[in-house]
Amino acid sequence: MSESTTSEQFWESRYAGASPLSSGKPGTVLVRFAEHLKPGRALELGCARGDDAVWLATRGWNVVAVDVSHQVLGYAADNARRHAVAEKITFEQHDLSQTFPDGEYNLVTASFLESPVEFGRSSVLKTAAGRVKSGGLLLITSHGSAASWSDHRPSPFPTPDEACADLRLNADAWQPLFVGNIERLARGPNGETGNILDTVIALHRL
Repeated sequence: MSESTTSEQFWESRYAGASPLSSGKPGTVLVRFAEHLKPGRALELGCARGDDAVWLATRGWNVVAVDVSHQVLGYAADNARRHAVAEKITFEQHDLSQTFPDGEYNLVTASFLESPVEFGRSSVLKTAAGRVKSGGLLLITSHGSAASWSDHRPSPFPTPDEACADLRLNADAWQPLFVGNIERLARGPNGETGNILDTVIALHRL
């Protein structure tokens, strides 16, 4: 990968050769923390093929779903149409280091918003926090460990407390609901299985 490769170029290339179909299942962390929330307006950063956005829409949420890749947004829009929730989801293409969706939201979620191409992730997540309405939820899920088959191996992974502190939020404005690791069983591209950790930050805006 060239040092001059942009985030958009990298992900367009990655998705151009990938299947347009997804697992059809929402993320387990999103389900755990959002299934009992009253539906409102949600922002998803890094929506990929759209399973989380579709799940939220089927539960009554109005969703703005964002990705840097035009290609994968097409896959996500097809996913929404297959589930008859296209009218509930607005898909937007953003390089979040350059542009950001407008508005305020009852839920802002970013699941594995990580990339081998630098895009100012810490700044993006701080901006995302600023889009959460009073009474809303900020939900961030990232890799907390690497599977044996993965090439995603920062050394070391930030602890949950370090990841939360990196957001540099005003502690008086937020109530932590959960800041920690959650273990799950992961499956590799060749049928491998192994337990890995996800780092989860769930914060309620006061």
